[in-house]
Amino acid sequence: MPRAGSPASSSWRSTSPAATDTARSKIGVDRKRRVEEDFKEGGQRNWIQVLANSTVATILVVIFEIMTGGQDQCLDSNGSKIITGIIGGIIGHYCCCNGDTWSSEIGVLSDEQPLLITTLKPVRKGTNGGVTLQGLLAATGGGLIIGLTFVIVGLLTAECSFDMALRQLLVLPISAAAGLLGSLIDSLLGATLQFSGYCSVRKKVVSKRGPTVTKISGITVLDNDAVNAVSVLITTVPTAYACIYIF
Repeated sequence: MPRAGSPASSSWRSTSPAATDTARSKIGVDRKRRVEEDFKEGGQRNWIQVLANSTVATILVVIFEIMTGGQDQCLDSNGSKIITGIIGGIIGHYCCCNGDTWSSEIGVLSDEQPLLITTLKPVRKGTNGGVTLQGLLAATGGGLIIGLTFVIVGLLTAECSFDMALRQLLVLPISAAAGLLGSLIDSLLGATLQFSGYCSVRKKVVSKRGPTVTKISGITVLDNDAVNAVSVLITTVPTAYACIYIF
């Protein structure tokens, strides 16, 4: 069993969604190519996407390293509410990213008709803000796997008292909720502040207006990278507070 400290720095380095993102991206390539506007072979990300999905956690990790000197800490508000909140924020960040990725990658493969989150009316696959039950369950699972990895690595490497080690298991429902919350926020922003339209020439949903594009939903305020960044930030804050309150 663990010794006295936490899953903190060891765990978040292992909970990055990059590996699982790659695996999800290789499923149903032909179907994704027909639906996704910016489909890339192998699911490669550009530098802007990387920044949108990593900046918040990177900043929090740097702050944690400065404050603790790199020493692992427990999720324990009695020890430090600030450190617990930072660790919780990092967990929330990765749960949001992984949950949204799983929701998008697996949801697009679903045979369900997507419903626009703001109206619950059926929309075409690939519409920003379109949700399916399978996609929401995937988002929850994406968050849960981050929490599970965090707990397993922490139990193997951190120094926690027995009681505190058991309490770390509460990360699991928190991370599952964060994955779902991040996906819902992403969908809500996508349905309202990100344009979606159907192009009669390309025969797919696109995010830019044009003479051959019929509007489906949203307005042109945020692009996909901005939606991801805002979703991460919004999810990170309540997850941090939840960890402070629960631990």
